[in-house]
Amino acid sequence: MCAGGGMGQTSFCTTFETELIGRLTLASDGEVLTGCWFEHDRNLEHGAAGELVRDDALAAFAPARDWLARYFAGEKPASSGLAHRADGTEFQRAVWAELERVPYGCVISYGALARRLGERLGRQTSARAVGGAVGHNPISLLIPCHRVVGTNGSLTGYAGGIDKKIALLTLENADLSRLFVPKGSTI
Repeated sequence: MCAGGGMGQTSFCTTFETELIGRLTLASDGEVLTGCWFEHDRNLEHGAAGELVRDDALAAFAPARDWLARYFAGEKPASSGLAHRADGTEFQRAVWAELERVPYGCVISYGALARRLGERLGRQTSARAVGGAVGHNPISLLIPCHRVVGTNGSLTGYAGGIDKKIALLTLENADLSRLFVPKGSTI
C-alpha cells in the first residue's frame, strides 16, 4: 500500500518524486486521476475512497506523470486536458472548479474566491467555507490550492506546508513581494 485508505472500494496509487517539494502520492480509480497528495499530507489518510493498492504501471497515471514533469520543468500545462475527478460535496466541487480558473503564477484571496463563487452560484458564500473546501482538495497542484492566500496577502493554510506553497509560487514566478510570509518560513 502507498499509505492511507479506509474501508470501501480499491484505488490505485503510485508515487512521483520531485526535487523541489519531495514525494507526491497519486491515486486513481483505474480510469482517471483522483488524488495527488504531498508526503506527510494530513489529507492523504482520508483522501482515498478505499484501500490504496500500488500499481506503478497503471495507464491512468501516465498523463499525470507527464503533467507533473512538465509543471516542475517550469512549463505551464493546463489541467483541463488531464482526466481527473475530485470527489467531494457539491460545494467543494464548485470551489475546486473555481480554483482551476486561477491562472498560473497568480494568487487569489479566500475572500475574493468566495465572492467569485458567490456570483457564480447566485448566493453569498463565506471565505471560511471556501477555506474549508480548499483545505480538502484531493488533487493538489492540478487543482491549484497553493494559489490561495489570506485577505491581507498572508501565506496561510496549506496541507503540504507553507514552505511548499512558497516553493510552488516561486516556481510559477508569482509576485511574492506583496505577500506576508509567516515567521520561520523563507522565500
